[in-house]
Parts: sequence; structure tokens; C-alpha cells
Amino acid sequence: MRSSSNPAFRNLPRGGTQTYGQYGPPVGFNQTQGGVPGYGPGQVTSGEDDRPMTVDDVVVKTGMSLGVALLVGIVTAIWAQSQLAETGRLPGALIGAMIGGLIVGLVISLVIIFRQKPSGPLTLVYSAAEGLFLGALSGVFEVIYPGIALQAIVGTVGVFIGMLVVYKTGAVKVTPKLTKWIVGAVVGVAILMLFNLISSLAFGFNPLRDGSPLAIAFSILCIGIAAFSFLLDFDQADRMIREGMPSKWAWYTAFGLMTTLVWLYLEILRLLSYLRE
Repeated sequence: MRSSSNPAFRNLPRGGTQTYGQYGPPVGFNQTQGGVPGYGPGQVTSGEDDRPMTVDDVVVKTGMSLGVALLVGIVTAIWAQSQLAETGRLPGALIGAMIGGLIVGLVISLVIIFRQKPSGPLTLVYSAAEGLFLGALSGVFEVIYPGIALQAIVGTVGVFIGMLVVYKTGAVKVTPKLTKWIVGAVVGVAILMLFNLISSLAFGFNPLRDGSPLAIAFSILCIGIAAFSFLLDFDQADRMIREGMPSKWAWYTAFGLMTTLVWLYLEILRLLSYLRE
């Protein structure tokens, strides 16, 4: 498999070179022969989680994860707006929900990434935590800039569908060279964000997030990189399907796509707030 800019898809177990079609790998298929986990000697592959992953598995698992995030996010956003309307300021409960969702989502994402194993419950909890964080943040932005949350959602969905069409039509081919460029861009942006965070905390200097023309350009750059990261995510999922990974790995694919969607939504929300100002 080619490397992906998404850390969720880095260093995944490799599938075999064989193509198993609708029947999956043979009974007793050994992990050392093809690299697909869960097929040791004598193991039967008739279970639901042992059948080869399909596109439908990816769509269903991603839809479930996105649905949980949207449900929690909408409820949290409505609650956040009511809290702000009553108090006229950020109450401690709202700040706690925002920080709590951010921390829980970060911890679970690290657990999933370093375990390198699919987990439906962890993926759904991650989605709920991100929904809590994004919902609280969106509620605050919605009070300041009415209608901005819906615009950010529409923008995120539009970019996702657009990149899916680009990938499916082959308008942009996912090549090793393109992969290296995108991975390098993601690493570079991450380093810039880290230095900007340190600078803002230590010196109050926040050039990449202060709404200036430089900040607008940086957000547009991040949106572009996140959009192209979808191409790598789609390609990685496609390869996992072709290589006969077990269906349970669809949860890992869903988690990887969710991390990119969260990043893209945040950047679009941030860019819209700059433009509103």
C-alpha cells in the first residue's frame, strides 16, 4: 500500500498479492503469507468480520460515524447557543464541553492510530467526542456569525463529494509522487501550526490565526491540502478492498475519513469567520 497523509492510514498491515474476489482468503490462510491479520492456521473465515471488506462496508461505517458526530454536534450547538443567549458570555460548562470533547477525541485517535486495529466502539466514541467539540465551537461561532455553521457544513460536504468525483473519474491520479507531495505538505502545515500555537501562548503573536490576509491564505492552503488528502484516503480504502482486508477494517477506514472531515470542517469554519470580519 502507498503511504497516506492521514496518520490513521500509515503503517497499516499489508494485504496479500492475491485477489480473493467474493469468497475472501482461503480457510487457514496464514498472516505471514499475505499479511492480512486474523487468518492464522486452522481459523475459519465464515464470520461476518472475516469476510472481505466491500465498498458498502466503508459507506455504512463512515455514514454511522458521521451520523453520530452530526447528531451530537447539532444537539451541542443548540445547547451552546441557548447558554450564550442566557448568560451573554461563555459559561464554564460550555468551555468544559469544548475542551473535554477535544481532549477525548485526541486521546482516542492516538489510541486507534497506535493500536493499528479497527474498533467500531472506539470509532463511534471518537465521532461523538468530535461532535461535542465541533458542536460547542460551532454554537459559539453561530452566535457571532449567524448561519456560518450551515455554510461550513455545506462547504465540507461539497469538497468531499467533489474530491470523490475527482478520484472516481481519474481526473487526478494518485501516484507515489503526488502522495509524497501531499504527505510533505501535511507535515509542513502541522509544524507551522505547532510553532504558531507556541508563539501565541508564549508571546501573544498569532499571525496564522488572527484573521489577517496571511491567516486567510493559510486557511485556504489548509483546505486545499485537506481536500487532496481525501484522494489518498480514497485510494487507501480502495486498496484495502482490493487486497481482501477483513470487513472489520472498514471501521478503520471510517475513522481515517472522519479525521480528514473534522480538519476540513474546522478550516472552512475558520476561513468563513475571517471573511465575515
